[in-house]
Amino acid sequence: MGFRVAVIVVAAGSGSRLGHSEPKAFVELRGITILERALRGVFDASEPAQVIVVAPETRLAAARHLAEHAAGAASGSVTVVVGGGTRQASVAAGLAALAPEVEVVLVHDAARALTSGALIDRVMRAVTPSTGVVPALPVTDTIKRIDAREFVADTVDRQDLVHVQTPQGFPRAALVAAYASADHDYTDDAALFSAAGHPVAVVEGEARGFKITTPWDLHRAENLLGVSSGFRTGVGLDVHAYDDGRPLWLGGLYWPDEAGLDGHSDGDAVIHAICDALLSAAGLGDMGARFGSDEPRFAGAASEVFLRETLALVVGSGFSVVNVAVQLVGNRPKLAGRRGEIESKLGEIVGAPVSVAATTSDGLGFTGRGEGVSALATALIAKLSQ
Repeated sequence: MGFRVAVIVVAAGSGSRLGHSEPKAFVELRGITILERALRGVFDASEPAQVIVVAPETRLAAARHLAEHAAGAASGSVTVVVGGGTRQASVAAGLAALAPEVEVVLVHDAARALTSGALIDRVMRAVTPSTGVVPALPVTDTIKRIDAREFVADTVDRQDLVHVQTPQGFPRAALVAAYASADHDYTDDAALFSAAGHPVAVVEGEARGFKITTPWDLHRAENLLGVSSGFRTGVGLDVHAYDDGRPLWLGGLYWPDEAGLDGHSDGDAVIHAICDALLSAAGLGDMGARFGSDEPRFAGAASEVFLRETLALVVGSGFSVVNVAVQLVGNRPKLAGRRGEIESKLGEIVGAPVSVAATTSDGLGFTGRGEGVSALATALIAKLSQ
């Protein structure tokens, strides 16, 4: 597949100011390296692109593994090359690896790990055959110029000043020619491009696109990611026999003209499995311990009550629900016609996506003989930061 766009991700710096022994791009940010987080933004962009990662020679294998993991099915679009002694030399190494059909080149710092795919799209779209593009934010602080004694000399008018970010986008031919003619190092690619006589336009940047340079920057990035300080998963299984003398409640819905499910409450196996999955994920035991069948107040109770109580326990323990999935095994009822209704109903209660699927056991076991149903649920929850 040919690509019109290429994104060069520069990840070859030492990152000494970050205070880590490993190169900055390979430092973890909430359990995921800075490089992989930056690449996730790249692969979130809407237009497929050739992705060139420029890495230290000692970290080529690690960079290739991280890039392929971030790319997923698009791993064939990834190239990893060795960086140079300076950032400019590293970008030049990336330019040398461009596929022949590429027309637009974006240069992106891996250290801007939280940059979104939306910003990358914005830069891609703004590049023209003659114009480069940089994302930028207005300067909001008062700017002072100081003299050699480090005294304030005067105040600078900030009206025409901006903070410039990456990715910076350029027409390929003009950028390659500008690099070929550069006679010294520039602070960014736009400066090099402008020095070669080409115009550079500005598009709106984003606050999350800051560069991770110091330990404070890393802490700031962790806080921005930080609704959660870790994820947990749980599994719940529930089994109920059919009872022709009871109404059927399943997935929080009433099913007329269907045999019900035996149980101390209304027997809703789907909700019971979800409750156990959530309790398991949060380390809060199980339904038997929390809502014992020997308690008269739960006799015939709607399972929605248990789900709401379970959610209160989970949230009260400092977690939020990310998503829930349930698999129902049984010959009846047929879920297909009401799957969307179940998912909507449960999603409203849980406050997170709930997906429901159904299958049979091909005549095997108690579900195959039509004696009852089983439901298996998984839950993903996030620990809220303190």
